[in-house]
Amino acid sequence: MNETTMQRLEYDRIKTRVSECAFSYLGKQHAASMLPITDIRTIRTRLNETNEALQLIRHGASVPIPSLVGMEYILHLLGTGYLFSERDFSHMAQFIRSCSQLIKYMNSKADVAPTVSAYASSMYGMEPLLSEIDKCIYSGRVTDMASKELAKIRKKITVTEERIKRKLDSLISRHQSIMQENMVSQRGGRYVLPIKKEFRKQVKGSVLDESGSGQTVYVEPAEIVSLQFDQSANMAEESKEEMKVLGELTALAESYTREFNINTETVGVLDFLLAKAKYAMTLDAVPVELNHDGIIDIHGARHPLMANTMVPLDFSIGQGYSSLIITGPNTGGKTMALKSVGLLTLMVQSGLLVPVLEGSRMAVFEEIEVDIGDGQSIEHALSTFSAHIRNMIGILETAGSSTLILIDEMASGTDPGEGVGLSIALLEEFHRRQATVIATTHFSEIKHFAENTPGFQNARMEFDTETLQPLYRLRIGEAGESYAYAIALKLGMWNRIIERSQAISEGRTSQNTQEPFIMPPALDKEKPVAASKPFPKKETLNPSAAPFALGDSVYVGYLNRTGIVYKTEDERGNVGILIQGQKLTINKKRLVLHIAATELYPADYDLDIVLETKENRKKRKLLGRKHVQGLIIESPPENEM
Repeated sequence: MNETTMQRLEYDRIKTRVSECAFSYLGKQHAASMLPITDIRTIRTRLNETNEALQLIRHGASVPIPSLVGMEYILHLLGTGYLFSERDFSHMAQFIRSCSQLIKYMNSKADVAPTVSAYASSMYGMEPLLSEIDKCIYSGRVTDMASKELAKIRKKITVTEERIKRKLDSLISRHQSIMQENMVSQRGGRYVLPIKKEFRKQVKGSVLDESGSGQTVYVEPAEIVSLQFDQSANMAEESKEEMKVLGELTALAESYTREFNINTETVGVLDFLLAKAKYAMTLDAVPVELNHDGIIDIHGARHPLMANTMVPLDFSIGQGYSSLIITGPNTGGKTMALKSVGLLTLMVQSGLLVPVLEGSRMAVFEEIEVDIGDGQSIEHALSTFSAHIRNMIGILETAGSSTLILIDEMASGTDPGEGVGLSIALLEEFHRRQATVIATTHFSEIKHFAENTPGFQNARMEFDTETLQPLYRLRIGEAGESYAYAIALKLGMWNRIIERSQAISEGRTSQNTQEPFIMPPALDKEKPVAASKPFPKKETLNPSAAPFALGDSVYVGYLNRTGIVYKTEDERGNVGILIQGQKLTINKKRLVLHIAATELYPADYDLDIVLETKENRKKRKLLGRKHVQGLIIESPPENEM
């Protein structure tokens, strides 16, 4: 799967969340190396395993997963000739006991979780090794019962120790008056008496140390020297015998290398499965039905990284259309919808349950390609558009019938006309290759293309025009708006500015590209108009079919366009309409009043500024003063519709 795709969709954050739910180092390693797969049968198996694990932790006691403390170190050294310590064997014993508990637990859950419990059936009890460790090691020390020779040596040590102590008690009693303190010390593992320096010659023996002040010398009495030598020899024998016991235990442990490897790996897999289940429980996630047909039909979906704050998403694609164009205002949730579908797909193909409602369906894709975010690179100094084009070229190289393509803000970053054309051409090519495409845009031309092209569908993110708040609900089958005028009006922008802006954006000014837009004269003492209602949609305006006046803005339903009346109604009921520089003759029955000219322009406004080209206005002005030979006023041809 494309690394850039996983990065843009924040897949690594999902891996981190799963890893945090794991108990053992191997479970965390499995989570860290988790990747989406494309084989649908394997995905179904993994989803089933995760769901079974979820049922275990939801309805049963805590699953006794071994911690694997110390086992990574042990597995690394098995078979290398390394002599394991008492601590190592304590870790082995704890691991074997935990494995036995896990095997027993899973056997009892075979009816609830047959697939998951089957993993434990491959594990080994290793009872002979555990028994030998328990016999030889206790509380981190080799026991007396580890060998007969060790028991005999330790008995000698005890007897010798007792003789040394009796001698020392006698010496303390004899030399108490010249001792710095009434106690026995040790230096280098040998017993000494703390004698005041001036009385040092009164005690037979060797000085092994003296205090920092020099006032005390530590004397090993001659009477216990031989006993201490004997004890040192005894302890050397003990250490040798302990090494022998540990060596025999190490050899026995190495004979179980295969069992250790299988058990630890199985524990890691089970821990990983349970980590996925624990993560699913935090999301209230469920399994989904899978298909190879590009059908995504999810209900109540939530982005897993925003599960508690996101409005649930209902989304569908792949039945009747394979390309969906999502429109709506900025911050309205378009990008989040796009990312949600992409990330949920990656999660499902990783064997993870996802936060959707029961009965949801998701497709399995060979590739997921994204163009989300500006993708700029400071290092390479790429512009937004350049980065977008590079992404598109990369997608074109791989796109096919099993590719999910996610594109955010099509046609952005360049000239709208060229950007729209390029975007539509790309959409056509992706559709020709039978890819599944989800794209967001603000451009009406792309919405109209989707509306009129088989295999494409529009969708919009709902928006509350009263509160200016996005509702984050996706409505498929409808094209959305940016609501720029509604937002501006609500924030206090003047009505006349809003109306004029709409006229300009819809091409109601002169279509001569050489002529700059001419704004109507400002009204005296004009104040901002309080915004009580959002700017109305075309469909909700006054549908009256009364005679239209010059300059009226009208809506032509079958063209889904607005235009300006440049010629009033004739005897047949036909009206001259100017739409983006083209003069059309349309019957009044096909027209709906959008905004009356009296609302659009001041009373003394010269409508020729809107209805005539700059060149024709100059000619009329000249002819108004005098006759000019050969001067002709040309008007574009009228088309009857």
